[in-house]
Amino acid sequence: MRHRISGRKFNRRTSQRKAMFGGLSKALLRYEQIITTLPKAKDLRPIVEKMITLGKASSLANRRRLFAKLGDRSLVMKVFGPLSARYAERNGGYTRIVKCGFRKGDMAPMAVIELLERDELAKGSVGNAGTRGKAGETGLSASES
Repeated sequence: MRHRISGRKFNRRTSQRKAMFGGLSKALLRYEQIITTLPKAKDLRPIVEKMITLGKASSLANRRRLFAKLGDRSLVMKVFGPLSARYAERNGGYTRIVKCGFRKGDMAPMAVIELLERDELAKGSVGNAGTRGKAGETGLSASES
């Protein structure tokens, strides 16, 4: 019986699940908006919100705890810098999950998870997320390069 057991297993071992959520949390903090499946977005929300709450109380111990989870100095500086200032007056609820249809192939429910009051310059638009050009293309026209 699964009484009082929280969280989903996602058909992965514990180490794989930790790595998956580590990568998703890094991507969300870096780009401030990502597209993933709805169950992953719902399980990612408390992880990222705890990281942002940790960044609001600036101390060396909190920096070390966050670096142990993220492993990226620039993301730790972002959480303790602009993100903690942005959410200084907000008590939780730093993310938003918006359903965005179903994935072709397996009909998995997809969602956009984003930080509230996000920086628009941190990423591209949602419309071109996940699209890639051919190898070697930079996306610049001849006149821009």
